[in-house]
Amino acid sequence: MEASATRRIAPAGRVSLKAATMPVNTLTLIGGAAAVMTVGAVAVLPNWTEASDHRHTRPPAALTVAAAPGSFSHVEPGEFLMNERPVPAPRRQIAVSQPLEIMKYQVSLDEYARCVSLGACEAADAEGNGNVPVTGVSYLDAEAYARWYSETTGETWRLPTDEEWAHAASERFRSDIEPLEEDPQNPARAWLSSYQREVDLERKADPVPRSRGSFGVNSKGVADIAGNVWEWTSTCYARVTMAADGKAAETSIENCGVHVVEGFHRTYMSNFIRDGKSGGCAVGLPPDNLGFRLVRERSAAMPIAAFLEKIRRLGREIIGA
Repeated sequence: MEASATRRIAPAGRVSLKAATMPVNTLTLIGGAAAVMTVGAVAVLPNWTEASDHRHTRPPAALTVAAAPGSFSHVEPGEFLMNERPVPAPRRQIAVSQPLEIMKYQVSLDEYARCVSLGACEAADAEGNGNVPVTGVSYLDAEAYARWYSETTGETWRLPTDEEWAHAASERFRSDIEPLEEDPQNPARAWLSSYQREVDLERKADPVPRSRGSFGVNSKGVADIAGNVWEWTSTCYARVTMAADGKAAETSIENCGVHVVEGFHRTYMSNFIRDGKSGGCAVGLPPDNLGFRLVRERSAAMPIAAFLEKIRRLGREIIGA
C-alpha cells in the first residue's frame, strides 16, 4: 500500500460471463408491450407490468448523472496507527477508469415508501412523503432497497464506495476531521483539537430534511452533496497499522459491521444505526440525517443469472394465471 501508488477504480460487483450472456434488450419490454416467448410447447404473452408478484413491478426510473472518468488525490478512510498511536491517514492518487452513473438526488420518501409497501424494505424512522430525501434509514435498510430496486428494474444498483462517492462529490468532498495538534502523552489534545477544527468550519445543526435541490448541484451535476442528509457507502471501516516508514501498511483489519458515511465530512456508523445522534460518530457534531443514493452499473450483456431470474418470474406469472 505505497503512498505514491495510483489505484484504478472500475465499477464494483461486475460479473464477466462472456460465453453465457445475451443482449439486454432480448427480454426488455417498453411501454408495457408484451414479448412472445415459448416455454415448452406453450406460447405465452407476459406482461411485466401486471406480474402476479407485485414486488417485481417496475418502479419509475431514477434520474442519474454520469460523472466522467478522472483522477484525484484521496485521503484513505479508516483509523491509522503507528507504534499503537493514531497517525494521519495516507493520501492516495485514485484513477476512475469509466464513467460513474450515480443518482442525481438521494432516494426520496416516496421512492422508499414503494419498497416498504411491497414488503421488501422496513419502514424508515422518518415520516412524510414527497420528494424529500428518505432519512432515518440504516445501512441495512439502504442495502435492502438496492436489492429490491435491482430486482424490479432488472439492472444492477448498489451503494457507492467511499472513493466513488468522493469522485462524484468532487469539490464538495471533505474527508475525516483530522486533529490540529497531537500529543503522544495526551491523546485528549488531538480529540479536542478535532472538535475545534469542526467549530472553525462553522457547521451548525440542521435536522429538518429539505426538498430535492435545496443544496444545489456540484461541478459534476450531482445534487445536494454534503447537505444535511449524510449518505451511506459500501466501504467498511478499517483499522490499519502503518510500517515505520509511514508509507506501507503492516496490517489492515476490516470491520464490516461499521460503514463509511459521507456528508459535511466523512465519518463511520454501525450498520444498524438510523439516527446519527444516537451514536457512532467519533468526531464533531453527529450527522443531521442518514440517507443514501445508488449507482447503476451498465453492461452490454445480461449475465445468465439475471436471465434465469426473468425466466423464474415468467414461470410465477404462468402459475398464478
